[in-house]
Amino acid sequence: MIYLLEDDTNIRNFVVYALNNSGLETEGFELPSLFWAAVERKKPSMAILDIMLPEEDGLSVLKKLRANNETRDLPIIMLTAKSTEYDKVVGLDGGADDYVTKPFGTMELVARVKALLRRTEPVGDGREYSIGPLFLSPSRHIIQVDGCDVVLTLKEFQLLCYLAKHRGNVMTRDQILQEIWGYEFDGENRTVDVHIRTLRSKLGKAGDLIETVRGIGYRLGGK
Repeated sequence: MIYLLEDDTNIRNFVVYALNNSGLETEGFELPSLFWAAVERKKPSMAILDIMLPEEDGLSVLKKLRANNETRDLPIIMLTAKSTEYDKVVGLDGGADDYVTKPFGTMELVARVKALLRRTEPVGDGREYSIGPLFLSPSRHIIQVDGCDVVLTLKEFQLLCYLAKHRGNVMTRDQILQEIWGYEFDGENRTVDVHIRTLRSKLGKAGDLIETVRGIGYRLGGK
């Protein structure tokens, strides 16, 4: 079940109809209070959040979802009428997995939702990685630095797993986008850079393991 939080009735009805018609069961909510009540009853498989809302804005809702152990890994797409790079980066920094700028087409929205859902499937083939202070178990979804658990968003987790799988090799931004996001992403390079920055920050001392190869991309190093 996908939960959509959008106060504009026309947009809400349009999105719910489009996703349901594509085989993606979706329920829409006008107010954050109604959305939260539904989350308490049943955790969704994804949330789509408008930014400009009554009661509280979508970025506040995003922050609360990421702070809750029950929903911290929930795939989240932001809907926004704003198209500046700053607004997009704010959403990504807050833990959003993707964003769609209004106005948007049905095919674009459905494609992005399906792409993100595909990437919520379990990651890993049973391999585990111990690199300096970092321990990573993709199949068990465990990330630790010096034995302490680290909480990552879905995209940050997938990005770290991807770099670990190709440890020692330089992965270009385009390769990362294609693997993690799965389609041509509007605002490409900045999106990868933002996720790398937040990932390094959350990993603390292990963040230095993610090396920047100027003009090309990123590599996971270490011994």
